[in-house]
Amino acid sequence: MPTIAPAPTTVAVLFGGRSSEHEISCVTAGGIMDVVDRSVYEIVPVGITKDGAFTLQPDDPAQLAIRDGALPTVPDNGTRVAFPTSPATNELVVSHPDGSVTTLAVDIVFPILHGPFGEDGTVQGLLEIAGLPYVGDGVLASALAMDKHVAKAVLEHAGLRVAPWTTVLRREWAADPVDVAEAVAAHGWPLFVKPARAGSSMGVSRVDEPSQLGAAMDLAFEHDSKVIVEPRVIGREVEVAVLEGRDGVPRTSLPGEIVVDEAGFYDFESKYLGGDESLLCPAPLTETQTDEIRSIGARAFEAIGGAGLARVDCFLTDDGFVVNEVNTMPGFTPLSMYPRCWAASGVSYPELVSELIELGRAAVR
Repeated sequence: MPTIAPAPTTVAVLFGGRSSEHEISCVTAGGIMDVVDRSVYEIVPVGITKDGAFTLQPDDPAQLAIRDGALPTVPDNGTRVAFPTSPATNELVVSHPDGSVTTLAVDIVFPILHGPFGEDGTVQGLLEIAGLPYVGDGVLASALAMDKHVAKAVLEHAGLRVAPWTTVLRREWAADPVDVAEAVAAHGWPLFVKPARAGSSMGVSRVDEPSQLGAAMDLAFEHDSKVIVEPRVIGREVEVAVLEGRDGVPRTSLPGEIVVDEAGFYDFESKYLGGDESLLCPAPLTETQTDEIRSIGARAFEAIGGAGLARVDCFLTDDGFVVNEVNTMPGFTPLSMYPRCWAASGVSYPELVSELIELGRAAVR
């Protein structure tokens, strides 16, 4: 008898979203859709507009590519996608502009969402309520790692060295900016001002003198009501990619290194528009240093209760490694550090996508 090929796994790729990282989410989704093994996986693209509307998008990776430096967005085409209201069904309900309604059964969701309303545990909670398997970290790990203040406290408690920091709330800055300025100045100059719950260097500024602090704080508060102020850590910026192990033991990649630009940090344009020269994979480290950062990456992943994937960012100082932050949905475009670290470790971009989908399908939440 002829062998019957198994039915393809239907993957809903969820991208876009309401955060300031909407466009990068779109680029990442296009990269994944472009390389996924279509003999094994069937793709259902669900784009979230900047206004938060869930829409059914065409399965066309080319529409999600960067063109002449212009970043893609999710257009509102009038469709609306509703997730299951009960774990008893795995069907998405699609309402079309002409008034018709169709359903799409999905096996797993791949939420390629960065920042608030996606990487912070909110969408993960929605998917768990709906009873849909999904790729990546769970509610707690996502929410914890998204908040730089909480993440630092947890990592420090786990015995990992973290960069020193001061947390400033919007109300504190509004009530007494002079007092706040005096407090953060104790770190010395330069300072880096960051939204506590954003990524892709959105809203991040380097502050070289007191006169620049006000503008930097105002910019960061445009992205979040909580801001982290850190002193400059002198050291090389080295990152390691972590992948959940099939046996429960986290797998770690060869580390990569960021070549810092003249602005003093790895900014948005360097990450997504600057080409390959910003990244070195693998990083030129000694065998001992490589082993150490891989160990740190695994420990950080376990400290936050990680699942699926994460990227652990460190500084290599004269006194050793200092953990900067953990990203539970790191940049995942073909040129991003996470897939490039795995490529240098022998895992191709298409293989990495497939492995993450299979890890999500096997996950016990």
